[in-house]
Amino acid sequence: MGSISTERGDSGETSLIGGARVSKASLRVEAYGTIDELNSMMGFARSICEDEEVRNLTREIQRELFAVSGSIANPLGHLKEPPYITEEMIARLTEHVHRIEGIEGILADWSLPGEHRAAAAYDVARTVCRRAERAVVRLAEAGEPVDHRAIAYLNRLSDLLWLLGRLLELRAGVNARLRDEEHEGPRWSRAW
Repeated sequence: MGSISTERGDSGETSLIGGARVSKASLRVEAYGTIDELNSMMGFARSICEDEEVRNLTREIQRELFAVSGSIANPLGHLKEPPYITEEMIARLTEHVHRIEGIEGILADWSLPGEHRAAAAYDVARTVCRRAERAVVRLAEAGEPVDHRAIAYLNRLSDLLWLLGRLLELRAGVNARLRDEEHEGPRWSRAW
């Protein structure tokens, strides 16, 4: 393997999959860069998580995020066969969301991040995921080709990340409800 320091990016440009050179400030680079940030944040969350099931699921999703990033880094990714992102990948995330939502005691209102270390890391990952989703939407709205499955995948993943935080709190016996006896108010929908 050669050096990762090619100096080709010193001018403020980078190469997309397929070889096209673009500004490092382009919407496409911003989108896949934010997915990279998400993957790193999920790695941090996994590194401090003591729950084996959550760690294993996180690792699986991190591997999939490389495909999601690839779909964005390739301007023709929406035409690739087989696709980078499959409907099955999205369906698996949805299944995990429904499974965790069905667990007795999962918080059904806003949560206050920070009551549990690993759950807080998953909360940060969720916010990065939402930012990645917005970046991909901006790219699509700018008329750039985007695989619509990337948006669906990130949307579902942010749901799941929120639920993983709540699952960790539940298993640790931590109460992170926003509303309590001293802080009454209308019950809001889930924080996604």
